[in-house]
Amino acid sequence: MTDDMPDSARPDARARLEADISADVRAMTVASEQIGRTFGALHDLSPNDFQALMHVMVADTNGTPLTAGELGSLLGLSSAAVTYLVERMLSSGHIRREADPSDRRKVILRYDDHGLEVAREFFAPLGQRTARALRDVPDADLAAAHRVFAVLIDSMQSHYKDLGGKNIRHLTARRTT
Repeated sequence: MTDDMPDSARPDARARLEADISADVRAMTVASEQIGRTFGALHDLSPNDFQALMHVMVADTNGTPLTAGELGSLLGLSSAAVTYLVERMLSSGHIRREADPSDRRKVILRYDDHGLEVAREFFAPLGQRTARALRDVPDADLAAAHRVFAVLIDSMQSHYKDLGGKNIRHLTARRTT
């Protein structure tokens, strides 16, 4: 093989890149979970509480806000348990309930102002650090990375559904183009 061969002609190199990406995703997941546990400990949130907040935030950001029932399904919680969790999150000011604009009979969950402020205060340094880390990465590389993440999220979502899980509609990567 020569250096001018396309990547597809180098199966070993391709397999290594795919393995490296998989390892990177696992490492990022572990680091993210550690940061999430730290945030939770600082704000008296259980791991389920933090997962709930992440689902609410991601769904809201992607324009697909969740109902309490959907949140309970995602977390594998009974109706009583999700009601208790949502009540705690409402009382602590992390989330709020709102009437669904497309169906006034439904109630959706959204991050509340207090929850957003607490999250911004904690996560802003990470955002700044990430911006500095990405500063010299060309836009084309960032766009390619976004496409890779979208494919990975879709693949993981499909695998979850094959395992008997429900479609997690809010985990679809946001399109920027």
